[in-house]
Amino acid sequence: MAEPSQLSQYIESFVDSSHSPGQQAASLEAIASLLKNNQLTIETLVREMEGYLTTVDNVIRSRGILLLGEVLVHLASKPLDDATVHSLIAFFTDRLADWRALRGALVGCLALMRRKSSGGMVSGTDAKAVAESYLQNLQVQSLGQYDRKLCFELMECLLERYPNVVASLGETLICGICESVDGEKDPHCLMLTFHIIEVLSRLFPDPSGALADVADGLFEILGCYFPIHFTHPKGEDVNIKRDDLARALMLAFSSTPLFEPYAIPLLLDKLSSSLPSAKLDSLRYLSDCTVKYGVDRIEKHVEAIWSSLKEVIFTSPESDLSFTSESLEGLDIPKNGIAAEALSLLQKLIVQNTKLSLDLIVGDEDINTIFNMISSYKNYHEIPSEIKQRLHAVGRILSTTAKASQVSCNRVFECFFGRLMDILRLSARNSSGQPDSDESILISKICNHGALYLSIQLLSACRDLIASSETILAASSHTEETWKSLLQSFSPSLTMAFCSAFICSSEDTHDADMYFGVKGLLVLATFPGGYLLISKTVFEKILVTFVSIVIMDHGKILLWKLALKALMQIGSFIERYHDLEKEPSYMGIVIEKIVSLASAGDISIPFPLRLEALSDIGTSGRSYMLKVVQGLEDAIYANLNEVCVHGSTNSAEIVTHLLRCYSDKMIPWMRCAKGFEEVLLQFAINIWNQIESSMVFSASQTNERGVLDALIKTMKLAVASYSEEKQTIIVQRSYNILLSTISFPSEELFQQERFQTAEVDNSSGRDEWVLSLFAAVIIAVHPQTHIPNTRAIISLFMTTLLKGNVAAAQALGSMVNKLDLKSTGGQTSSDCTLEEAIDIILKSSLWIFQKNNSSNIQAKITSVHDTGLNNLCNGVGSCTSLQIHAIVGFAWIGKGLLMRGHEKVKDMTMIFLQCLQSSGRANVSNQEKGVSENNYELDLHHSVMKSAADAFQILMGDSEQCLNREFHAVIRPLYKQRFFSTIMPLLQSLVMKLEPLSRRFVFRASAHIIIDTPLVVVLSDSKKIIPMLLDGLSALSNDVADKDVIYGLLLVFTGILMDKNGQEAVSDSAHTIVNCLIDLIQYPHMMLVRETALQCLVAVSRLSHARIYPMRTQVLRAVVKALEDPKRAVRREAVRCRQAWASIA
Repeated sequence: MAEPSQLSQYIESFVDSSHSPGQQAASLEAIASLLKNNQLTIETLVREMEGYLTTVDNVIRSRGILLLGEVLVHLASKPLDDATVHSLIAFFTDRLADWRALRGALVGCLALMRRKSSGGMVSGTDAKAVAESYLQNLQVQSLGQYDRKLCFELMECLLERYPNVVASLGETLICGICESVDGEKDPHCLMLTFHIIEVLSRLFPDPSGALADVADGLFEILGCYFPIHFTHPKGEDVNIKRDDLARALMLAFSSTPLFEPYAIPLLLDKLSSSLPSAKLDSLRYLSDCTVKYGVDRIEKHVEAIWSSLKEVIFTSPESDLSFTSESLEGLDIPKNGIAAEALSLLQKLIVQNTKLSLDLIVGDEDINTIFNMISSYKNYHEIPSEIKQRLHAVGRILSTTAKASQVSCNRVFECFFGRLMDILRLSARNSSGQPDSDESILISKICNHGALYLSIQLLSACRDLIASSETILAASSHTEETWKSLLQSFSPSLTMAFCSAFICSSEDTHDADMYFGVKGLLVLATFPGGYLLISKTVFEKILVTFVSIVIMDHGKILLWKLALKALMQIGSFIERYHDLEKEPSYMGIVIEKIVSLASAGDISIPFPLRLEALSDIGTSGRSYMLKVVQGLEDAIYANLNEVCVHGSTNSAEIVTHLLRCYSDKMIPWMRCAKGFEEVLLQFAINIWNQIESSMVFSASQTNERGVLDALIKTMKLAVASYSEEKQTIIVQRSYNILLSTISFPSEELFQQERFQTAEVDNSSGRDEWVLSLFAAVIIAVHPQTHIPNTRAIISLFMTTLLKGNVAAAQALGSMVNKLDLKSTGGQTSSDCTLEEAIDIILKSSLWIFQKNNSSNIQAKITSVHDTGLNNLCNGVGSCTSLQIHAIVGFAWIGKGLLMRGHEKVKDMTMIFLQCLQSSGRANVSNQEKGVSENNYELDLHHSVMKSAADAFQILMGDSEQCLNREFHAVIRPLYKQRFFSTIMPLLQSLVMKLEPLSRRFVFRASAHIIIDTPLVVVLSDSKKIIPMLLDGLSALSNDVADKDVIYGLLLVFTGILMDKNGQEAVSDSAHTIVNCLIDLIQYPHMMLVRETALQCLVAVSRLSHARIYPMRTQVLRAVVKALEDPKRAVRREAVRCRQAWASIA
């Protein structure tokens, strides 16, 4: 048990207002903890607090009651017996009359009223007593905001948890609530009051009950808040938004039909408001009230509501129709929220009061006027904008009406569809099922765009109605519905009319002609129910029309795109609704013809458009994709054979396009769709089989590179999508072919002192393909996928990369990235651990051609002795290309180690740094030079030093070709940040020791690191980085080859200038920065550099006045030249820069 003295101290600490809020909260927590742990009982606490609860000192009494109430809040889940709950609630009920201690009484009542039955809750009798005391004693609107909020929460709790008890109070309860909520303005309190009225209205549903007598007064209180106008300043009431208040008020409005005589007139009146938010709220409230008030209540208002809705829809500002392929899915979906809400309300009104609403719509004078006017305008673009707006409004109204129900659809078709057919001069098919014989003669004269537009709206609405309810079509199949018979009768004529919209004209054809024609045919083709509504003849005619456009009319770009999009949507529709009747026609007419485009050579359509059609049609459904992929693969195999066997240049170009389509469009879709893994596996196996069977390999150097690159990319993406089990299959298959094709390098090759160029370049073109494709497979596998004979493969890739085979270098990097750190004795991904692989790479004479034993070589590399690099250069001879290839190989291997966080990356990095310290030579002979073991003065070609600098771009850059998440790389978090913090100090110290020529390459290396490091890391060290960055900009600005690096550095510098901490670092070097940027605004090699330099100068102008004012004249003088730049973007930035610096006074 708690010591009495300790408990008294806690109580005194809370009650004494001189204590800080923190001390009071701690005391409250301490008391609650004692009660929760049964070290103190409620009875003991109340006895101990008796003096505080009954004292005549108002402050102490209010604090004491508040303490007891807050304690009960903390004990919400602690079981209390009924007697204790009864005593406590009786005490707090009595205290509601004590206005000086009211807050504590409200907190205590709320805490007890919210208790659940399992822990002891307030009885109905006690709850009624609380309600009576509340209504008798509380003048809510005279209280402060927080106390009012507590009052409303208490009433809300009474209404929701004890509805039957408080309902017995009848008119007293209703009047008391009216009095308490009247005039409330606080958003938090209003949320509660609106909900209280909503619950209260549900509590008294009787139309002649207690609420009916005061409904007008209660709604008068509510009505003054509509529309919600939230004027509280930002920062206050952040948890309450205008939409929350508006929705709460809406629920209160619609809570009882008793509000109907007052709510509907008010909402209709506010619908004419010029304030968009008020108009939108009125529509939403009307929509909710229409549904909840019921048919009988709303019937008397239908005509007024229709009149107001028509006005809103007719006057709603809408942009012109968009005649693009993207808008085919919805011809005229209103982008205006007010119009959309009005149409939604109209649909609900029609569903609820069908006959009355339809009579008003059908007999509406404005709608009929539009029908009379559209015959005067044949072309859509001839229609005046005002009439066009009204035409759109009528289209939306009729579409919404037709979609409301089958009855409304019948009525609309009966009244309007025939009139549209008359305007279009279309006739129903005769007894033989065909349109009149002279209709084809008149077909070129019936393209009235207004009538076409309205016809499409009606047809779309009818189709959507059928699609939204499966039972409608089934029920109507046994009855002769108006819309059904009209559609069946006119579908052949409509098909001809829609075709004529884009066929009858040639040069005079407008976008509207093509769009309405394609859209109309699309709607007819996507009616659910097989051939029940649209005949097979009509459906197949539509498909043939679209396919012929795709194949023959590729010169009409919009029409071509519309037709292709329509075919996609028809395919998606058949797949989505499992329309087994239409699927054979679609397969036979569309899929077979489109698939044939991959191999057909006698069609004029450009090859890129063929592939676009293939990929788009394929993505419209799984079954179609299988057919398209099969056709695409057959074309790939055929053309690839022509390339390999006959060296066909034309086939090389074709297969390159085919492979890009397969990798860029097909594989991503198949990976998302799932279930295509076996298809992709068989594709890769077939490629390997074809390479294996091509014994005569005639691919020429002029065309094989593009084909091989595309094939490598496709192979990587396909293999990356496999499971580990499937990857093992393709790895083993490709390894077997590699084994039968390539002679693996012997151990003697790696132990010889010198490695000759001839030994590198002795493989055939077929060997390169096999090696590159095998490298692609290795790049894409999971770390857990088993790779056979890893040691030999590593050695093979090492010899291959010296020929310049980047795929082999990337594969080596992927292998060291994914290999196990050590053998676990169980199933591993290879027969070689990471440490063993690194030993093979570093000890090989391909890298370090030294006669010393392996341990000495390894020791020298680990210490990064100068002799190690000397021997590297000596080993590959003075052949510059071999040195560059070796560096590129080291870079990719280093990247694999860096990404997994392995320490050996430091050794690779130090070799690159040694290359940067070379004295340099501009020209060398291709003959090898003897280099003494003790000669540490390196003499590398400039291109080799540049490659060493660019190795840091490989290390830090994000590669799409390998070592990324798509290809399952092992990536350690923050690896770039760690490398940046390690290498930048070395580069900064190195640059001071080198001669200008070598220094330039160090700046290039550091630039790559800065550019590819996350900006937040650069910002954290910006004071040290900015001098290096500025020196790099100056040193690299003279060579056109460095223009991309310059631009990258400027982007980083822009990020620094935009950051507050970066600005502080920049201020210290403001003069140097301005001089550097002034030089770059005249940079001749890249427009983006000049533009960005000017943007940086604008940012610099925002630095402190004291720093930048001395340079004002210098900048303004330099900007004058930029104002005459040949590029407009540069001149525009120059004007901004001049304005920014001229405003500095």
